[in-house]
Amino acid sequence: MITKYFRWLKPIFYDKNRVGLANASSRDAWVAKTLAAVPDGSRLLDAGAGECQYKRHCGHLRYVSQDFSKYDGMGNREGLQMGSWDTSSVDIVGDITDIPEPTGSFDAILCTEVFEHLPDPALALKEFSRLLRPGGQLIITAPFCSLTHFAPYHFSTGFNRYFYLHHLSRLGFEDIEIVENGNFFEFVAQELRRVDHMAQTYCDNRPGTVVRLAQRVLLRYLREASLSDRGSKDLLSFGLHILARKSPMPEA
Repeated sequence: MITKYFRWLKPIFYDKNRVGLANASSRDAWVAKTLAAVPDGSRLLDAGAGECQYKRHCGHLRYVSQDFSKYDGMGNREGLQMGSWDTSSVDIVGDITDIPEPTGSFDAILCTEVFEHLPDPALALKEFSRLLRPGGQLIITAPFCSLTHFAPYHFSTGFNRYFYLHHLSRLGFEDIEIVENGNFFEFVAQELRRVDHMAQTYCDNRPGTVVRLAQRVLLRYLREASLSDRGSKDLLSFGLHILARKSPMPEA
């Protein structure tokens, strides 16, 4: 009997289950691939660049970074904070909705994980439309759903695809491609993995052995459900990746 149960438990304890851990890595891979496809020599604005983490993928581009540079890593010490944050290498310090660059002066604009930190992201989209040349590319990532982070500079928990379709179409963008990062089961697994940390931080009821075993069993199920998923990403995902093109000038 003991051997029977060990055989059942062994794959749960020794299986390297990665469900719920691909949020950042899959986003980084998409951004790197998308930047690689931007034509050589294009002038690119990294709006809300922070620590300029994607500059390393822009060696073939004329890279310009922008950030408001007020977040210091600690914020108001509530929610999730980075601890340290260095924006000293940013080229343009100022408001993302009023960037001191000429109209149509960029071939591409990158804006990653920034919109939830803007009081009015629609105004930022309007500014991006102004700054992009006709036919220019807009590259955006933002959460579908997120916990409070970088407070007090956290104004939205996330954005649905219809936010982008509405505002980008209104501003004259076309060829709008929307890619969901993860799905419902992946997102639930991500949050389940946070339980230990949240229990240590916010309450005195840390998970015991039985609860940890239950977590492993549920994570195994969530992985299987994710692999056979048939569209739950429409309900919930880590975030959305957007690629859109500013409409070319109408022919005379």
